[in-house]
Order: sequence, then structure tokens, then C-alpha cells
Amino acid sequence: MTGIDDVALDAALDPLVLALDIGSTATRGGVHDASGRRVQGLQHKAPHAFTVAPDGTSVIDPDQVTAEIEQVLDAVTGDPRLGTRIAGVAMDTFAASLIAVDAAGRALTPCLTYADSRSAGAVTALRDELDEHAVQQRTGTRLHTSYHGPRLRWLAIAEPRVVAAAAAWWSLGEYILARLIGLPLAGTSTVAWTGLLDRRTGEYDAELLTAAGADPSQFSLPSDTPRDAPSRWPALARAAWFPVITDGFASNIGAGALDATVLTAATATSGALRVLLDGPADPLPFGLWNYKVDATRTLLGGAINDVGRAVSWAQNTLRLSPELGAVLAAPPSAGTPLVLPYLTGERAPGWVGGARAALTGVSAATDADALFRGVIEGVAMTYARVADELRPAAPQVVEVAAAGRVSNDQPEWLQVLADVLGQPVTHVTRRRATQRGTALLALDALAPGVPRAPRATGATYEPRPAYADHYADRRARFTQTYDAQIRGAG
Repeated sequence: MTGIDDVALDAALDPLVLALDIGSTATRGGVHDASGRRVQGLQHKAPHAFTVAPDGTSVIDPDQVTAEIEQVLDAVTGDPRLGTRIAGVAMDTFAASLIAVDAAGRALTPCLTYADSRSAGAVTALRDELDEHAVQQRTGTRLHTSYHGPRLRWLAIAEPRVVAAAAAWWSLGEYILARLIGLPLAGTSTVAWTGLLDRRTGEYDAELLTAAGADPSQFSLPSDTPRDAPSRWPALARAAWFPVITDGFASNIGAGALDATVLTAATATSGALRVLLDGPADPLPFGLWNYKVDATRTLLGGAINDVGRAVSWAQNTLRLSPELGAVLAAPPSAGTPLVLPYLTGERAPGWVGGARAALTGVSAATDADALFRGVIEGVAMTYARVADELRPAAPQVVEVAAAGRVSNDQPEWLQVLADVLGQPVTHVTRRRATQRGTALLALDALAPGVPRAPRATGATYEPRPAYADHYADRRARFTQTYDAQIRGAG
């Protein structure tokens, strides 16, 4: 799809960057020019899906995703007019992925995704053994199924032969780069999202590694420096390869959230509220994370497992009206069911990995559209729970910028979000904002003096005072239901 801010190859400014984005539903890639604009016709997408199971399994085949990346590279570098204008290749992936590899770099496990919750028992065990508050203040992360500490402890019990044979533990991006260029390059943000990196020193946390039964030699050292490496694509003959970064970091940059004044609401399959800070957050609220993303900056916020996933579940399960925009634009109703949308567990701010969705207030009069509205309101209230903890730690925020598939497909939902947050929400309409952010971060190194094209924005949704009391009541009921049904599961 060509966007209004795309540029023809002949008019593109050098140097060019090839940005790769591995998300929850697809692998995407495309060429960007030095101003950050996508180059027309040089984009490609390969859909995929996680393999999930009721026991909390959420995995994907790393060789499948590697093949998808190769497919993208074949598709976008085939234009002979490119020559060797591409100066860099940069990649982001969904965060907190984990693969065991042997001494030859072959995968011994599927890629565990951020949503895999099978290590919930190990989380409980580690919380009994360690001071979780102290761990979080060092690493910026809680003990949770999304992070490597509990996963490695669980794997030692569930798959002892695999753990014994593991020479290294890589992220998905490291695995792919090792396959493509022989170098498993991990950016600071990728290593930070393991939950094992000290957010101040940039070193691996010794206590947590010991508790997980792992050795620091099994993990890549974080680096954000690009490397020259040969590849089989002629168009990349002069390209530097950047260490893989996380989609959360890239999403903030792509949405224009470049400093502590802009709070990004990421609204893809999963979601997050994040703000970029100079240095670590101190003190760090217990419900949030704070990842080191480069030599000086950190990212403060909280992640939400089920955003687009909750919307897609409703669309695939319920007999909804064709025009869902009208459902979302309608005034709020006391008859809307209250939905806690935890389909794959909760991350911030409660960190209950075993949490599952709950529906209350459903009656014989409840139709599919009302239930869909309840799901949307429930998603908005999960963002608000994160925002409540974030505001005291980031008082400089003056703008909430919402980007991602859910906001682009259903922009009316941003009015609900603004009403629930009690803050204006600006729609960042640029599709593939995460991919753009990955390109921009590479361009900071390759073309620091070239002005960047501005982000594309749509409407700003102002909170409606007439509905403030309604949503305050809904949020109080949400908290009561959460405490009764979800907190006990933790």
C-alpha cells in the first residue's frame, strides 16, 4: 500500500535504509530514504501467527521467520535501479523472545514469545526466593512470564536435556542475523527486554542469572554499533547491519515520541504506554518497567498483552454489525458489559501471568455489539491502569500519541481511550510507525544531518467532561472485579 508520505525511488534521498519489522502477525520490510520516507514499491509483507495452546504456550518457528525475512529481502532488493544505494539494514522484533541454540547456532526450541505464560510456576518460586522490588530496581523489570529469568528456571525442569545442550540463549532477531550474516547482533534494547540487564550499568544481573541457572557467557553482549558483513543480496553489498532492537523502542521513535513530553500509546496486537527518558527512572513505580535502550536513554512504561488480539477475538467470535465505528462513537451506556480483556495474561501494572478474561454484567439483553463495546472499554481501562502509575514518574507528558493497527482500523476507539484516560489523544496515522522508527534510528547513525519528514497525524480526541463520572464509575468497578477475580490468580 502506498502512503501519501511515500517517495518514488528516483526522488529518494540517499543514503537508503532497509528496515525490517517482525511483529506478532507478520514480518514486514521496506526501503526508506534518508528523510525517513518509505520508497514506493519497495515494501513487502509475509503474514504469520503464533502457535498457542490452553496451557499458555505461545511460540513461533524461528526458521519460518528467517525464511520470511529472506522473502522480504528478495522482494525489496530486486529492483535493479537500487544499485548499492542501501547503506544500512536494521531490524526490530517483538520483544522478550527466547530461543535455545546449540554450539552450531541451531535452534533447540521454538521461539518463545512474550505471551508464553508456561513459566508462571517459576515466577512464584522466584518471588519466594528473591526480593522482587530489589530485582526491579536493578533490572527495570518485574518477575514475570515475559522475561528470561522465570523461563530459564521453568525450562530447566520441563526440558532439562535441552537446557543441558544449550550453548547460548538468543532472541529471535539474533537467530535471524546469525543465519543471514553469521553475527547474532543484539542491541541494548533487545538485551534489556530479557529482564536480565542492569538498567544503570548495562551489565547482566548476577543474582538473577544464578537463580535462573544460566551463565552470562550464554548471552550476547549489548551493542548498538552497526557491522559490515557479506550477504547474498547484491543490493546490500555496501550495507552495514545494525544490531536488532525491540519493537517498543522503534514504535516510540516512529510515532514521534522522542522525549519525555510525549507518551506513546502503542495499539497493535499487543499494546503499551511508553515514554522516552534521559537516564533511568528513579524511583521506578512497581507496576512499570524501565528498559535501557541505548548508552544514555531508557524507556519507561507498561505493556498490555491483549489489544488488537482482543479486538480480533471479538470480531472473529461475535456476530458484529458491519459498521463498528458507530458502535464506538455512540455515547457510553450503563448496559455495556464490563470486560477484563486478559486473553493471554496480564503484564503491567499487575503482572499476573495467569490472568484470563472476565465478563460481567451480561444479560439476555446484551447483544454482540454491546459486548464488543465492552471489550473496547476494557482495553482502554487497561491502558488507564498503566497511566495511573506512569504519571507521577513522568510529569512532563503533555501529549498522548496513539499509533498502530487498532487505531488505524478503528480510529473511533481513540475517543473511548481519551474519555477513559481523561487526556487528549492524537492519532498518528502513519502506518508501519514501528518500521519507520527502526529506519530512523539507523538514519541517526548513517545520515545525522538530513532533516526528517514529519510524522503524519489525524484527529486529536478530547476527553468529554459529560462522561467523566460514567467512566470513573466503570473504572472503579473494573478495579473491584480485577481484585476479586484476577489478583487471586497471581
